[in-house]
Amino acid sequence: MKPLSPKQELDLLHKIADLLSTPLALQDLLRQISKLVVDVEKCDSCLIYLHNPEDNSLVLSGSHNPHPGALGKVRMKVGEGITGWVAAHKKPVAISQKAYEDSRFMFFSKLPEDKYESFLSVPILTQGQLTGVINLHRKKVHEYSASEKELITTISKLVAGCVENARLLSQTKERAKHIETLEQVSKVVAGESYLEEILRLIVSITADSLGFKITSLMLLDEKKKFLSIAATQSLSEKYRKKPPIPIEKSLSGRAILERKPVAIADVREEPDYHYPEIAREEGLSSLLSLPMTVGDDCIGVLNCYTESPHQFTQTEITMMASVAHQAAVAIENTRLKEKAKSSQEELESRKLVEKAKGILMRDLKLSEDAAFKEMRKTAMDRRKSMKEIAEAIILSREIQPVR
Repeated sequence: MKPLSPKQELDLLHKIADLLSTPLALQDLLRQISKLVVDVEKCDSCLIYLHNPEDNSLVLSGSHNPHPGALGKVRMKVGEGITGWVAAHKKPVAISQKAYEDSRFMFFSKLPEDKYESFLSVPILTQGQLTGVINLHRKKVHEYSASEKELITTISKLVAGCVENARLLSQTKERAKHIETLEQVSKVVAGESYLEEILRLIVSITADSLGFKITSLMLLDEKKKFLSIAATQSLSEKYRKKPPIPIEKSLSGRAILERKPVAIADVREEPDYHYPEIAREEGLSSLLSLPMTVGDDCIGVLNCYTESPHQFTQTEITMMASVAHQAAVAIENTRLKEKAKSSQEELESRKLVEKAKGILMRDLKLSEDAAFKEMRKTAMDRRKSMKEIAEAIILSREIQPVR
């Protein structure tokens, strides 16, 4: 192949620059860039990997060839394979033939490019920091020229700016969505609704706003041995009627015992997940389980499931921890109100019993103990509460005719 003329190189860079100004999703943009590189360079494939700082991995994010089962799923640690070596050392690598025999090579069964002869790999850097790697593959032997390496390095710089802008935009949108979700949850918690409605609204808002397949809220029983579903937006009867799970040797229980979030990549493959068959039927994959704490007390967990494998970011975990805390506060406040209401009712009931007992002591000349026993016997015989008997005695006294 003849090397590209300066005009051809300039045309390619202009086309890529034009692409960067279009409102395409990042994956579509990377695919279009890969296609341009393949068309101009006359190579057989162009793959673009992006760096995921959460687990220090490289994820296949753009390709000229259709790789529906590989995009977003093929990943390697920085340092693994030739691509990982380029990422770790931030230096390009050019191999003219038998790239698959290089000692650094790493085979991926999903990628036909692994069997190609020649290979050019260039790091994508943003202010010296790793953003990803761009790879060119050819089926035949090819000696990469200095001008080709320089051109792909220039393209990598354009891609770096594009990825950085896309990530900043995504983070801004994500933060805005999180803030909106927290505002909605705060309004619900501050409202005057019943606890059951509050919890239902919290899981619905969380699932709808943040795109979770299922969000559920599980509460500890009085002996703090089991967790039961208190609220979920899921319409599945099987999921809603899941039996209580023990906190010992369960994923949600681990979040409670360790007092910290637990993130699971795939619950269907996790030995401590108690209902993998339900997860398969409902299409559940990743799980984020967050303890709901008020002070030193942990009262349950907030569980969030995704439909496909998902790496939870620290931003997502922090966000959901805030929702879990607000749910815990709502539950605790409602319980305190109910307890205060119960104490008030008990006090009023005692006052009524004392007043009715006084009436019996005065009218029937009974001792205090005898009057109390008479009221208790009447309550048992008529299957009424002591309060109801007291109210009846007081009412009968109040409506007696004046003589």
